Amino acid sequence: MSITREKLSGSTDGNPIKITQTAIGTGDTIHTAVASTTSWDEVWMWVTNTHSSDVTLTVGWDGSTDPDNLICKTVTIPALTGPVLVIPGIIINNSGVVTAAAGTANELVVTGFVNRIVP
Repeated sequence: MSITREKLSGSTDGNPIKITQTAIGTGDTIHTAVASTTSWDEVWMWVTNTHSSDVTLTVGWDGSTDPDNLICKTVTIPALTGPVLVIPGIIINNSGVVTAAAGTANELVVTGFVNRIVP
């Protein structure tokens, strides 16, 4: 088995991903998992709130159906804080897509990485 650390696929050059969407059905893509059904991406994700007010965050895990695919539903990220751990190494594969939406657009940014696990 091998494990490699990878950037979140929604990030350009490892930079933070700004959450611009306010509805999870059209959420911003944070990461698209490895296409394999035998390999896994272990996702680690932190959120920073740059706004002077609290902002809610919703994270979709390969879909937007409530409650089936909402791994975080309207979690409050305190004002002017971060990074706050919101995804602590949960696995996904088979091209699953992790998305995020915020209660207020353009105030939250996501950072993180995946550990790609290949048998």
